[in-house]
Amino acid sequence: QVQVVESGGGLVQPGGSLRLSCVGSGFTFNTYNMSWYRQAPGKERGLVALITIGGEIVYGEAAKGRFTISRDNAEHTVYLQMNGLKPEDTAVYYCRAKTFYPATTYWGQGTQVTVSS
Repeated sequence: QVQVVESGGGLVQPGGSLRLSCVGSGFTFNTYNMSWYRQAPGKERGLVALITIGGEIVYGEAAKGRFTISRDNAEHTVYLQMNGLKPEDTAVYYCRAKTFYPATTYWGQGTQVTVSS
């Protein structure tokens, strides 16, 4: 059974930090590109950060300079370290696993991040 499970969300004050984790199971983790997306109320889901099978990284504009994505294939886990959080970072953060041969995508259920004083 495939599972993609996020954790680590919560309430944090502006300027604070959170580390999100995403554990994948039921599929060959190290053959999937892993990414974090987020969706705020009334907005479309957008890319936060992506890390490929080979370790290449792409950040969305909002994440550049503040967030860091990493992966631990031995632990089947991808992380998102978020520093300098702002109220506009408030959203549900989703983890996605994607491979191309064959084309397969798995999504987690999301974890809520709220940045507020």
